[in-house]
Amino acid sequence: MRVLVTGANGFVGRILCQHLARSGWQVRAAIHRGPAAPELASTIETCPGLDLTSEKGWSEALAGIDVVVHLAARAHIMHDHTADPLAEYRRVNTESVLKLARLAAARGASRFVFISSVKVNGEVTREKPFTEIDEPLPTDPYAVSKLEAERGLAGIAAETGLGCVTLRPPLVYGPGVKGNFVRLMTLVRRGIPLPFASLPNKRSLLYAGNLVSAIERVATSGAALGHTYLLSDGADVSTPQLARLLGAAMGKKSRLIPCPPGLLMAVGKLAGRVDEMQRLTGSLQVDSSRIRRELAWQPPFTVEQGVAATARWLMIAAPAGYAPAVSR
Repeated sequence: MRVLVTGANGFVGRILCQHLARSGWQVRAAIHRGPAAPELASTIETCPGLDLTSEKGWSEALAGIDVVVHLAARAHIMHDHTADPLAEYRRVNTESVLKLARLAAARGASRFVFISSVKVNGEVTREKPFTEIDEPLPTDPYAVSKLEAERGLAGIAAETGLGCVTLRPPLVYGPGVKGNFVRLMTLVRRGIPLPFASLPNKRSLLYAGNLVSAIERVATSGAALGHTYLLSDGADVSTPQLARLLGAAMGKKSRLIPCPPGLLMAVGKLAGRVDEMQRLTGSLQVDSSRIRRELAWQPPFTVEQGVAATARWLMIAAPAGYAPAVSR
């Protein structure tokens, strides 16, 4: 089987390309800008200079491809200065995706695996986890653009016969992760007291190794066609539980102190970091039983194993004083 992976130079893309190559797939890596990551350039066919918003080069990249895995996207931008953020998200995350899917169908691809986001379901869960049959509640331009792409792909599948599958992951972590996850790891590693001991929240996470396993399963299973699946490691954790897991994995004691969640949110508002504080204090759980039931898929790694692998990467790859400048 020959697969084209978009966003191949990214955090998940690099892991996916290597995983599929080890599994015997013929992998073609689509890269937007810059040279291919060293782990791709040495073993995997690469197609550099491919821009999602341009059709140039994509027909050649799709030649002979059986499956497209679409990871590339315009992701969350903390300070978006574009005149119309929704229009820009739609241009990259909706219109470009649908053009690529149509071209893939025309070039003979049989399957299109679209990596969407749990944000299509919403930002917060309260009484029960999100499921695939819940009414979507996107609350920002990124999530709106992803939902519109999902719906557009369903129409293309009906029109062309292209087999489309959608995955909605929650926060994905693993070696190479950025954003708030690595920020929390760094704070725990430094032994900085964190005011999270009182948080009762629960959040679903997804280790990158589990995500690429699920991608391979939906890329090969006939039962997956036309379906949407929510994914998780299968064991939800609170923010203090995650901090303790990270500390244990790095041989550090997590220094957690109690603080009322309402006070944390108030501080977040004063600091202009409401969204970031919401992710730390709120709950976001998904029910991933559908993919387990319908495709007999089980995550090959536990959350403890995933956290340990991520912590090992940080200890090896980053100097002791490392601190990410940008959170997402």
